[in-house]
Amino acid sequence: MTLTVADIAQALGTTAHGDTSLILRRPAEPGDAGADDLALAMSPAYANALADSKALAAIVWDGADWQALGLKAAITVPRARLAMAALTQAFDPAPAPTGIHPTAIVPDSCSVGADPSIGPFVVLAEGVTLGDRCRIEAHVSIGPGSTLGNDCWLNAGARVGRNCHFGNRVILQPNAVVGADGFSYVTRDLSNEERAYQSMGREPLTPPEDGTRHRIHSLGGVIFGDDVELGANSCVDAGTIRPTRVGRGTKIDNNVMVGHNCIIGEDCILCGQAAMAGSGVLGDRVVMGGRAGTKDHITVGNDVVMAAATGLYVSVKDGQFIMGQPAMDMPSYRAREKGLRRLPQMLKDIAALQKRVPKDDASD
Repeated sequence: MTLTVADIAQALGTTAHGDTSLILRRPAEPGDAGADDLALAMSPAYANALADSKALAAIVWDGADWQALGLKAAITVPRARLAMAALTQAFDPAPAPTGIHPTAIVPDSCSVGADPSIGPFVVLAEGVTLGDRCRIEAHVSIGPGSTLGNDCWLNAGARVGRNCHFGNRVILQPNAVVGADGFSYVTRDLSNEERAYQSMGREPLTPPEDGTRHRIHSLGGVIFGDDVELGANSCVDAGTIRPTRVGRGTKIDNNVMVGHNCIIGEDCILCGQAAMAGSGVLGDRVVMGGRAGTKDHITVGNDVVMAAATGLYVSVKDGQFIMGQPAMDMPSYRAREKGLRRLPQMLKDIAALQKRVPKDDASD
């Protein structure tokens, strides 16, 4: 698609300079930008590349001398990443509704809102409800009794189980799974893991009389608030009795696991390979870095940031920045790491001091 400089500035809610009627076909990095591209040079670090490019229009940093850079038009932005959000949305509009593909299975008991796009080999179970303008791509399946709000977008291969309920503008990336049964089993007597936890490893584990795992079914479904996004190949399991919940505006990256009965607050970020064990609770605006993990049945307060690969085994209060395995606050973690780095030299110093102690004194 093409947009004018004026169109783009309006989408970004900012100011355009120069010839705002220039027509542009795509955003591009300065080194790759042609005469009909919009160069992205939102910090002074791109000044030289922009001056050497063929671009006639660019998004530039506040205070840039865009005319000296050889441009005919420029758009200034105060916050680069925020500008990228609006810019990419402007150049990637939703396609026109396509209706219901003839290979899709849509039972009469389903309710489909206005202007749907339901792609090839989609399967809706009995009683599914779709809001207006939902976009359901190829090979998606939605289980019995599930509901989607308006403007939801389920990418190819996504799976939604039974009794899952989405707000408006929910996005599932390819092969995401919502509402699978939780990983929940019980043995007749105490299991090895229960006995190990009770004894804290002080007693050896012997074979149980009956180690058969009896499956606990998940009846609670999943509830997503508005504007939740779930990444490719990520899973959010159904609750056992009550639903697993993900709050409004939360974004979940690829390859993330959210266990059964978890409750996630609003505007959280869960980065790639993060994992929540069952019945955990995250407050609002929590950040889980890549490969961070939480133990079951713990609560993380509001505005907590967990660095990558953090292993959290206890509940934490609001506003902490934690890291490490096991997790601790950042100042404590840094102090520990500094101490560990000094250990080799400290051991050498101790060995040198021991050599200086007379043998007679050393034997006292």
